[in-house]
Amino acid sequence: MRFWLAPCLALMCFAAAAQTVTMSGSMGDKALLVINGTPRTLAVGSAIHGVKLVSVTPNESVVELDGKRVLVPMGGAPVNLGGAASEGGGSQIVLTAGPGGHFMTSGSINGRTVQFVVDTGATYVALSQAEADRIGLNYKAGRRGMMATANGQVPAYITSLNVVRVGDVQVYNVDAVVVPASMDIILLGNSFLTRFQMKRENDRMTLDRRP
Repeated sequence: MRFWLAPCLALMCFAAAAQTVTMSGSMGDKALLVINGTPRTLAVGSAIHGVKLVSVTPNESVVELDGKRVLVPMGGAPVNLGGAASEGGGSQIVLTAGPGGHFMTSGSINGRTVQFVVDTGATYVALSQAEADRIGLNYKAGRRGMMATANGQVPAYITSLNVVRVGDVQVYNVDAVVVPASMDIILLGNSFLTRFQMKRENDRMTLDRRP
């Protein structure tokens, strides 16, 4: 398993469905939003890709698209702005590589917003204990063991994630490993990726859900 320690880089997660928005932070009258997988900073009254920030507090934002206003809670699951709420029934994820060639995207685990980086060398979805604690994952109820990493053997917990979501695609009961590493980005490993047929063309990666 490899651990990416580079900071999160903005990249695009294209979705055939409508605009999705999450809130990852705030700075005064500005909100740190992730729109269709791409991090953006919006001031109150400004708009990008048709998404307008109406108001912001440390705990939530109100955004508007085509006259429809929606509350976006801090750290919540992606909010769909294009009509009926998405049930995560999509079957395709399309990612574009950012600087350094890494495929990174926002998503959610058990309804809590996280940042992923695709790692085909990781057996499981892998996250740090700090990140697992942040999203309320009861990983200590899982199986304890040792995990081989580039830095040697480290203690780990093997657990299962109820729901992993990227864009409009949800996958259930995904095996994961929780390790005492210092990383804010979660490795999207093969316990998730093998549910898809993967195709890469230059800087574009397409994941089509297997039947």
